[in-house]
Amino acid sequence: MEACPQMFGEAPHARVLVVDDSAEQLLEINAALQDGFDVVLAGDGETALTLALRDPPELILLDTTLPGRDAFDLHGRFRALPALVDVPVISLVAQDSRAQAQRALRAGAVDYVSKPIAPEILRARVATHVRLRRSSAYLKDQNRLLEDLVSERTAEKTLLRDATLHALASLAEFRQCETGNHLRRTAHYVAALAHRVARLPRFAAELTTENIHAMFRTAPLHDIGKIGIPDHILLSPRRLQPAEFALVKRHTTLGRDVIQSVRRELGEENLFLRYAAQIAYSHHEKWDGSGYPLGLAGDAIPLAARLMAIADVYDALISYRPYQPPLSHADAIAQLSAGRGKHFDPDLIDALLPMQARFADIAARFPDEEPPASGQLPTARQHDAD
Repeated sequence: MEACPQMFGEAPHARVLVVDDSAEQLLEINAALQDGFDVVLAGDGETALTLALRDPPELILLDTTLPGRDAFDLHGRFRALPALVDVPVISLVAQDSRAQAQRALRAGAVDYVSKPIAPEILRARVATHVRLRRSSAYLKDQNRLLEDLVSERTAEKTLLRDATLHALASLAEFRQCETGNHLRRTAHYVAALAHRVARLPRFAAELTTENIHAMFRTAPLHDIGKIGIPDHILLSPRRLQPAEFALVKRHTTLGRDVIQSVRRELGEENLFLRYAAQIAYSHHEKWDGSGYPLGLAGDAIPLAARLMAIADVYDALISYRPYQPPLSHADAIAQLSAGRGKHFDPDLIDALLPMQARFADIAARFPDEEPPASGQLPTARQHDAD
């Protein structure tokens, strides 16, 4: 870090405001400082305030015996003004007046100089506090610069992470000749439902704003494991046979393994990858234990995967499939309701019903761009609704 040129040496050209009702003392102070500083003189408090606001000084010398408006009140007025709040004040106190010195320091003065003035001491004190102020201002500027750089780098890393996650998720979708809007829709369904149930005591601890954001960003990776499913099965134009369907089920394990390999490379816990692994591996588990790959039941299924299951099935039901036309929103919700306590967490279904219009809004916001060409849309997605 490059040092400020005037941080450690003399402090030339610093503007110093001297406030004293004694013309003789003003001249004495001016004579002591004029060779090294830009000295501005004020004989009363109002003049001092006017001059200070017109061109803020780097330091103020304030006589504590100023008549009229109390000097300590004037000190408070300096501190109340944003332009002057950081300007150091050195109080001029009567010789051997410990009480004045203590009161000045309590009022916020950074130092004091006793009268009669010793020019060498005054110059040294003024130069020291001007340098300190410049050093403090420099460090504040550097800190703001570092904060800006950190924010910029953090934003860049966030954009890179999100773009990478979406690119990875899109691999599976591209292999199925689908648009990316399935990914967008399911991610928004997950987030909308998660925000809805976050207010419930059962879910509140896990569904923090940060965790919901992580689920939203990683939900598109739910089918990343499909990149390992053979094309002749993944792209089959007919309903799959049981043996073929068994191979498709492997996408959950393959997806988990891909994400776990990234976690191992990082060598540390990562919130996004933790949720990505849960969603990829367990979004086909069912509440009653009849799902796959492990046959988990109830709360043994990670919450992120339970949310994803509802989002994925809903989107499969309202989307085109060669062997079945898309269902209406109402019919899709009816099927989800029928799966309450069997396929789906009953509390999540209960929370979905009052806000189901939000799902319909999301589906309308991110429609598939055009109907799939005949023979190009696979039936592997049939398992999403099974």
